[in-house]
Amino acid sequence: MTELYHQSLITLLEGVWGDGFLSPGGPDEIARLIGTHDLHGKSVLDIGCGAGGIDVTLVRNHGAGYVTGIDVEDTVITHARAHIAAAGLSDRIGLCKVAPGPLPFPPAIFDVVFSKDSIVHIPDKHALMRDVARVLKPGGWFIASDWLIGHDNPPSPEMAAYIAEEGLDFGMASPARYADALAKAGFTAITTTSRNPWYREVARAELARLKGPWRATVAQTVGDDFVAHNIDIWTRMIPVLDSGEHCPTHITARLG
Repeated sequence: MTELYHQSLITLLEGVWGDGFLSPGGPDEIARLIGTHDLHGKSVLDIGCGAGGIDVTLVRNHGAGYVTGIDVEDTVITHARAHIAAAGLSDRIGLCKVAPGPLPFPPAIFDVVFSKDSIVHIPDKHALMRDVARVLKPGGWFIASDWLIGHDNPPSPEMAAYIAEEGLDFGMASPARYADALAKAGFTAITTTSRNPWYREVARAELARLKGPWRATVAQTVGDDFVAHNIDIWTRMIPVLDSGEHCPTHITARLG
């Protein structure tokens, strides 16, 4: 299987989003997502651990007792392990590579299932939420952000062009489909909070960084053609953020 998150992409995204992060907002956005939820001493499953910054933040900033991070690609897992070791948190965070499909854990083992901008790669949201409910303890929480589409109709030509330019097997769903999947899996207290107004502005700053003096620096590592390709991605993304069709969203729900 060809890896989607190869080393050049990891290098570029960390340059835009911060060391250890493959999606926007860093520790501040994680704090906004967690809100008043108490993670102290809790067992947390992180679906799509990426480059490791999320899991370090969950332990260091939010007191998670133990975080199990999973991902489907070797390169990100290797990168994340190095990041976690450098933070001195290998005893509090364990990572494993998994195959796409059902979560490889017994029932009712986690207090919290967390994910940040990763389950966009999992098209069947109903099957995923049933599996999340299976591995959560009764009363446990699902806390996630994801890249959503504002409707369940075929994407507009602009949205289709953006998704094609990303080339990252996005399986976007609407807030309504997420809420339905969670409700049918037995979750209550379901919330979906759009982060579109925030990211519309952040994405413009990211594009300016890609186009600015930093471009020459990162191009020395990943090549200018690769930077130019990502400039095209951001350029196609901003109009669908402005239209509201692309709507990054916070999602929370309690099991039972």
